[in-house]
Amino acid sequence: MTVFRSFDIAASGLTAERLRMDIISNNIANVNTTKTNDGNPYRRQLPVFEAVFNKEMEKIEKANKGESFNGSGVRVAEILEDKSKFKTIYDPSHPHANEKGYVDLPNVNVVKEMVDMITASRAYEANVTALSTSKQIFNSALSIGQG
Repeated sequence: MTVFRSFDIAASGLTAERLRMDIISNNIANVNTTKTNDGNPYRRQLPVFEAVFNKEMEKIEKANKGESFNGSGVRVAEILEDKSKFKTIYDPSHPHANEKGYVDLPNVNVVKEMVDMITASRAYEANVTALSTSKQIFNSALSIGQG
């Protein structure tokens, strides 16, 4: 166990939340993208976080025995595409309208994205606060010996 583990954990949270905000921004930027390279509308992307453990198998074995263990942070395991249905509108003048005049729009809901952005922002702030608190604790510990 390292003395600076709290810094590592908070830093991993900062990195993960920054990527989450980037993905949300990309979703919002593509809210009107009706055709991507694959010919379909843009699909909303979602980050999947997972805990990072030191000596992962040892930690899992401890958990199975009911013993406690501490994580080492978080990381983005993968970025998934939301498989929910596209929104469909009637707009025969749209260049991507089908033969019946309907257009498939991305499955991005701007209100939901903004709520996710606020949540990610708050989580980012919480990690900054944890980092700052750890720094203060280490500075206090160093000043004890200066008498």
